[in-house]
Amino acid sequence: MKNTILEARALSKSFAHNGGQVHILTGVDLDIYEGDFTVIMGASGSGKSTMLYALSGMDKATAGRVMYKGKDIVAMNESQLATLRHSDFGFVFQQMHLVSNLTLFENIAVPGYLNKEKTTAEVRQRADELIKKMNIDSIKTHLPSQVSGGEQQRCAVARALINEPGLLFADEPTGALNRRNTTEVLDLLTELNRDGQSILMVTHDIRAALRASRLLYLSDGKVIGEMTLPPYDKESEKSREAQVNAWLSSMEW
Repeated sequence: MKNTILEARALSKSFAHNGGQVHILTGVDLDIYEGDFTVIMGASGSGKSTMLYALSGMDKATAGRVMYKGKDIVAMNESQLATLRHSDFGFVFQQMHLVSNLTLFENIAVPGYLNKEKTTAEVRQRADELIKKMNIDSIKTHLPSQVSGGEQQRCAVARALINEPGLLFADEPTGALNRRNTTEVLDLLTELNRDGQSILMVTHDIRAALRASRLLYLSDGKVIGEMTLPPYDKESEKSREAQVNAWLSSMEW
């Protein structure tokens, strides 16, 4: 039986607009399991990114609770949330948000230096290990402007992993990449998951969704469908794609 790493109950998000309320999430109940590569899909405007931000504490839910290690994220203050996001969660976005005047190595290492539990030497060792894993060792002294979009995103993934997060959140991580770089980043995320990294990703890209071990479909602020998949295997990608497309069609995607 899988262990639950993140649990949402009656999670809701709304905001005031023109004298009324716009409901983005409406009473979502959800369990995210340790070791899964969970992917959230849905039509544009279905609330995918909003749910990711609410689950991670990047955005405050209107109602409900989100439990992580026995603590309710929704009830945390900003200081507690900042500590949680820094120590337990990793984040990868469509835009890499790398610091332009820092080298790739420095971009990866800086969040580690802020972790008081590790020495500078330990952070540098961890950064070097990640750089090798991301296959960007030969360009680690380059600035972000001097490398490709795919290399920038691999740097961003390494930065997200520097503090060994329990859960990696990814919001359209391949949305700004070409086909080749998309494949490289997805291969990397798949490998990380095989090594035990729990991942929760939002995407509209079928190629990215094929990497999931669990697919969730969001519509009108509610999870209306779920699909589980065996570990990704490139040799069976065509049949996997047909299976996922059929499921998405049943969800009226």
